[in-house]
This record gives sequence, C-alpha cells and structure tokens, in this order.
Amino acid sequence: MEGKVAVVTGAGGGIGREIAIMMAGAGAKVIVADIGASLSGGGGSGTPAQQTKALIEQRGGQAEICTESVSTWGSARKIIQAALDHYGRIDAVVNNAGILRDGIFHKMSEDDWLSVISVHLNGSFFVSRAAAEHYRTQESGSFVHITSTSGLIGNVGQANYAAAKLGITALSKSIALDMQRYNVRSNCLSPWAWSRMTSSIPTTTPDQQAAVDKLQKMTPDKNAPLAVFLSSDAAKDVSGQVFGTRMNEIYLFSSPRPIRIIQNSDGWTPESIATHAAPALKQWFMPLDTSEEVFGWDPV
Repeated sequence: MEGKVAVVTGAGGGIGREIAIMMAGAGAKVIVADIGASLSGGGGSGTPAQQTKALIEQRGGQAEICTESVSTWGSARKIIQAALDHYGRIDAVVNNAGILRDGIFHKMSEDDWLSVISVHLNGSFFVSRAAAEHYRTQESGSFVHITSTSGLIGNVGQANYAAAKLGITALSKSIALDMQRYNVRSNCLSPWAWSRMTSSIPTTTPDQQAAVDKLQKMTPDKNAPLAVFLSSDAAKDVSGQVFGTRMNEIYLFSSPRPIRIIQNSDGWTPESIATHAAPALKQWFMPLDTSEEVFGWDPV
C-alpha cells in the first residue's frame, strides 16, 4: 500500500481499527473515519478515532481522522474529501462502519430497521459513490465492503442487519460490473471476531455460550490481512468476490445460481406444482439454518 491513501470507516475500534493499523503498516496514508457512537448508533465522540490515529503514529504510520457519518449523502462525501484535503488522492475504501439493533422480527421497530439499513447499506453506497468519481478520473481504486454471515447464511433476531449485509454483496457486485472499465475493483469480506459488534450476542443457552466462546478466540486483527491484500495492487485481478475470514481460515463464498430446474411443456398450475414440482425440488431446498450451524467446526 506504499504511496496509497485509504479510508477506513468505523475505524475507531474492533475490526476497523485493526484494518486501519495494518493499512498504515503496509505504507498507506489512512483516514480514520469514525463518529464514536455507541453500538446502537447513539451519541458521538472523537476519542475512538483519535486513539486509532495515535496507535498508527506510534508505529511510524500516517493518519488523520474524520468524524463525519456515513449515513447521509453529504457527510459521506466529506469523508472522501478528507482524504483529498489531507493527502491529495484516494485509492482504497473499506466500508466497515456499522451499528446493531437486534430484535426478533415481529417486534422490530421502524427506527431499528431504518437506522441499521442507513448505516450499513446506505453508508456503503454513499461512501463508495463519493469515491467513485475520483476512481473514475484516475482509472484506479478499490473497495472492500464488510458483509456478514448473518446475511449470507442467516441468524435469529437480525432481520435488519442481515438484510443490509446481504444487500451490500449485491451492491459490491454491481460496483465491480459497472466500474471494471475504469480498473476499479470491489469485493466483500465477511469477518469473524470478538469485538463490540459481537459482544451483544446473548449467552442465555449453552449453545449461545458455546458460540461466544468460539468467537472470543478470534481477535479482530485476524481479519486485517485480507482487507489490506484486497486493497492492494497484488489483488488487481480480484473483483466481485465474497470472502470470509475466521481465525486463520480464509474462504470464498459462492453466489446464488440455479441448482435444479423442473420443466413442464404444458405449463404449470398451482396443483401440478404441489404434486410434481415441489416434491421433485424439495431434496435440494436450503435448510433453515444459522451461520453458527453452518460453521460447526472449531476455528483454526
């Protein structure tokens, strides 16, 4: 990342902080973007961003802070502008900022839904859209969007978060398709780590406690190397992909594709679907499972 300028949102702690630190260690000049809000999005403080900046500078790196929000068009543009004002260019964006408003679907409020969508999905679009203008002009640039197995696979009590995180994968693919002509890459990273974003997971059952015990072994810094690689020229041929990191594991997710096709030359009726199509397809139905069940082995 030598000579490049990177923006990392939500870099005041957790995974975002570790990505920002490693970006700087790899030679990038970093904009530490964080509003210092609570886990649910309330309040605001410049302290978390300042702490990350201090850690980077203690290690000989360069960083500046921006405390603007990702969740509105105007403030997101100020984040990218901070990179231009301080360092004169923008080369890499990591869309990591996020909040949680977990709750069972039938009790989720309008504000819980809109707030999470606003930060995760709208924020990823707004920051990316602001950077895209400069990427197009210089004909280079990269995006790394943080997604989650909550959306890729599923979790209980996270309809808002899951919808936003799966939406981010579609956004990333669209960016990759639309901007490939300008040598711009866009990929997703689904991280596992024990951080503030996962500390709210309930531990009221033995299964929940076991899941948390596994998470606590996975420190946020384990996710940073892949984010830095995807932002670098070493990943110049990697775009439109969804990766995952878990402890020392790196994996590649598939994208939805047709897996079985049933055809009837006479056309279908609801009745014939019930008697023929549905039974024929049923053995290939996706199970109603959660990410903890899919990743049932201990992290290594």
